[in-house]
Amino acid sequence: MLMPSVKPLDQLENASEFIARHIGISEADETLMLSVIGEASRRALIDSIVPRSIARSVGMDLPPAVTEAAALAELKSLAQQNQLLKSFIGQGYYGTHTPGVILRNILENPAWYTAYTPYQAEISQGRMEALVNFQTMVTDLTGMAIANASMLDEATAAAEAMTLAMRTVKSKSKVFVVSRACHPQTIEVIQTRAKPLGIEVLVPPSADAWAAALNGEHFAALAQYPNSTGLVEDLTTYAARSHAQSAAFIVAADLLALTLLKAPGEMGADIVVGTTQRFGMPMGAGGPHAAYMACREEYKRSLPGRLVGVSVDVHGNPAYRLALQTREQHIRREKATSNICTAQVLPAVVASMYAVYHGPQGLKRIAQRVAAYTAVLARGLQGMGYTLRKETAFDTIWLLAKDATASLMQRARDAGMNLRQACDQSITISLDETTTREDIAALWRVFAAEGQALPSFEAFEKGIEPLIPAELRRTSDFMTHPVFNSHHSETGMLRYIRALSDKDLALDRSMIPLGSCTMKLNATSEMIPITWPEFSNVHP
Repeated sequence: MLMPSVKPLDQLENASEFIARHIGISEADETLMLSVIGEASRRALIDSIVPRSIARSVGMDLPPAVTEAAALAELKSLAQQNQLLKSFIGQGYYGTHTPGVILRNILENPAWYTAYTPYQAEISQGRMEALVNFQTMVTDLTGMAIANASMLDEATAAAEAMTLAMRTVKSKSKVFVVSRACHPQTIEVIQTRAKPLGIEVLVPPSADAWAAALNGEHFAALAQYPNSTGLVEDLTTYAARSHAQSAAFIVAADLLALTLLKAPGEMGADIVVGTTQRFGMPMGAGGPHAAYMACREEYKRSLPGRLVGVSVDVHGNPAYRLALQTREQHIRREKATSNICTAQVLPAVVASMYAVYHGPQGLKRIAQRVAAYTAVLARGLQGMGYTLRKETAFDTIWLLAKDATASLMQRARDAGMNLRQACDQSITISLDETTTREDIAALWRVFAAEGQALPSFEAFEKGIEPLIPAELRRTSDFMTHPVFNSHHSETGMLRYIRALSDKDLALDRSMIPLGSCTMKLNATSEMIPITWPEFSNVHP
């Protein structure tokens, strides 16, 4: 009996298996497709469409193929070179706990991460409901009339708010006033976006100069709430000054803080923007995270980004569709207000589901814990002899460190913590959902002089007041819709997520028509590392 011939070892190792499996097109499939368009080979196809002036003359020097397992092992070894320090930097990026039911069933689930971009409503009803939840969450927390279904990130959302204001307000001024207490990255993106538009970005150097600028001609102004160094202040007077100049007042607001703080809409804001990162999306070295934008009712036809509305189908049942100008952005491109693809649908769905899972009471409890820990940290440091530069805060304290600033920053790094040096003699410390009592004690140890006794956490156990001014504490309800008050068990949430995904078309059940700018071309093995802590827990 003849033994079957043994294949060469390199074929048995099959290092290039990933290439064949990922897209999964066979040689017969390829030949058929090429015959339909009248080309003999892929090489002939490329030669016929790529101009010789830009075509490569030699092949790329690529490393040899490896298996998926080997590639993941190599990537893991690279990831482990990142130093995972506990971040207290803040500045718009915070540690967060992604609930397991959301992590496994949305962020890591191809039914959600390969889903078709939802401008084909009839195959996107599940995601559209999740995005309506997102819009409802944002309007409730900000106190505004209308919100879009997410944007790229907070900084670009602020830049979009600037151009929205310029299109909408009566003022003919070209001056945009930006508080210097906004996050630095937001200021820089605004300056970059403003330059080619002929907009003068004015960043007053002091609080007095800021107030004076609002009394001068401008078409819009932007403030951060709470601001980048943690200050919580009433913005009502500032908004009124902008309105006196026929200008719009824009607020970049922290959604978690808004569960405890007076809503920007109640202080006269015309547009509110921000990030939803701390609603369950890891920091991920800067993204992706979904931003939000909310505005007054009269601005709705100029609102950039997607806007999901509720309609009625042919059977008389509620149905979701993209509303207002969104379709026009494909049909009347010269009048488009933005690129609607830059909307971060998957992170927006994660953020909305985080709100559904926790509900208003759960979000408020998380925020109250953050605010309480912030007050405990501040009072402990004051008892150790440190001075707070501002007495109000939600999650960030601004500490005067004087000549010890550099040494304290180094001591924190040595202890496995990253703080933010706000200026030469100041340090800010931002807390978040992941902060523990042990973290507070570790921070006290960093700031303690040699031999100095540490504060006792038990001394603050009862009756610790948050550093939020009484007049700025929220009194209005939010997220009263049943969807935010129904799915708080893991099984209940699991069934809700599955019910929505069953209404959608994604790569897990079909080829997807047309094009789309989501993640359907990423292989599963390429998606696995996005939730590794060595990548996901890194502050940008």
